[in-house]
Amino acid sequence: MHVSKVVAAAVQAAPVFLDRDATIDKAARLTKQAAANDAGLVVFPEAFVPAYPDWVWRTIPWSDRAWYERLYDQAVDVPGPATAALGAAARDASTYLSIGVNERDGGTLYNTLLHFAPDGSLLGTHRKLMPTGAERLVWGQGDGSGLAVFDTPFGRLGALTCWENYMPLARAALYAQGIDVYLAPTWDNSDVWVPTLRHIAKEGRVYVIGVTCCIRGSDVPRHLPRAEELYGGDDDWMARGNTTICGPDGEILAGPLEAAEGIIYAELDGDHARKTRRQFDPTGHYSRSEILRLVVDRGTKPVAAYTERAPEARPHPDAQPDN
Repeated sequence: MHVSKVVAAAVQAAPVFLDRDATIDKAARLTKQAAANDAGLVVFPEAFVPAYPDWVWRTIPWSDRAWYERLYDQAVDVPGPATAALGAAARDASTYLSIGVNERDGGTLYNTLLHFAPDGSLLGTHRKLMPTGAERLVWGQGDGSGLAVFDTPFGRLGALTCWENYMPLARAALYAQGIDVYLAPTWDNSDVWVPTLRHIAKEGRVYVIGVTCCIRGSDVPRHLPRAEELYGGDDDWMARGNTTICGPDGEILAGPLEAAEGIIYAELDGDHARKTRRQFDPTGHYSRSEILRLVVDRGTKPVAAYTERAPEARPHPDAQPDN
């Protein structure tokens, strides 16, 4: 398959905290801006719409009712008006768009990454398999149906969210599908995150786009309970960002961008990524599959399965008995 080049844009920005529609409007503007700079792929951070629930790390468990209820009210239904608006943003910009949202499904929220095609259609979703630490007070667990990659003109596209990228078997599940462009949206601001992105790029011989939020505590509306207490300290940063794009030899192509909103760009060449696997292909000639094998269940896991039974045949009341 011929694979073309693409300019990728990694958007480091602050959401409009716990305001779904305003955040989507901002994402649409930034997508249009990136496309005006020739981006054919635009990537936003983890849980960008309507915000990452950072307060769960700062409060006593279950004491955050007002915060959670606001998040629930502003979460995204898939499909729904919010996904329609995001699809329209991708279509208007004629670009692939990947963006993290808080997805609402019944009474549970999920940390979900949405992938849109340039025609605005929803290519697929990825729910974070395992929320980390205090995140489990907010988000449910995803299933294997989101461990998928998508064919694009610039190669095979897929993603893992935040600390899923520390799950070796989850990474291997994407490598085995021939991924070329690997998205790693996150909230992680630590000094080891960029080396993690470089390692994944070198391990998978893939392009890695790591995208982080950049938001201050002063961006949190003060009408929320204890907002000043939780976010009024001397260090105003909630997340400083470290957005980075890496090439398939582990080299940094753009970034890291820190302590500022902005968009970084890099040209990706999926054909080049595939050719670098001549020396090391993690699921090809270097896999030793006769010794080491991975089993991945990509089926959905509904809470209930319903079957329809045909009604039992009953004799007609006027039927004569058999002799």
